[in-house]
Amino acid sequence: MLWPDEAACEAFARSFAVGLAACDSPVNASIELHGQLGAGKTSLVRHLLRALGVQGRIKSPSYAVMESYDLSSTAPSVGEVSHFDFYRFNDPREWEDAGFRDIFAAPGLKLSEWPEKAAGVLPPADLQIWLEVLVDDSRSVRLLAGTAWGVQMLKFLRSAP
Repeated sequence: MLWPDEAACEAFARSFAVGLAACDSPVNASIELHGQLGAGKTSLVRHLLRALGVQGRIKSPSYAVMESYDLSSTAPSVGEVSHFDFYRFNDPREWEDAGFRDIFAAPGLKLSEWPEKAAGVLPPADLQIWLEVLVDDSRSVRLLAGTAWGVQMLKFLRSAP
């Protein structure tokens, strides 16, 4: 798919939020966000969190590594959202040392930027989103499902207007 501008990213995030809110059971999914610096990974997460009802400032987890949001009142099927940025990891074992295994084992939505920095310790992704900046500043977007949940979400996203 192609996002010609920020508005297209926002529209995708809104569709994604609708798909998450429509889930029959509580969401327990891991989404990996791939792409170079400036590709739009954090922007996508911010648009998604806004579409799910997060108010106020949405911080990048670049320095804290993780930011959490309790959406049980605005998006009950989603519940807890954990946004990770593993860019500063030098060794995948830092993931284990930080106690993230428990977070990934718990229900909720896990959004991981720079998952390759935690390769070998992250659980398999339900959905991978690959963003590439093109010469005209548009974004090429590739979605890959890794589980049955990911396949269902992918079908939903492809059928969304």
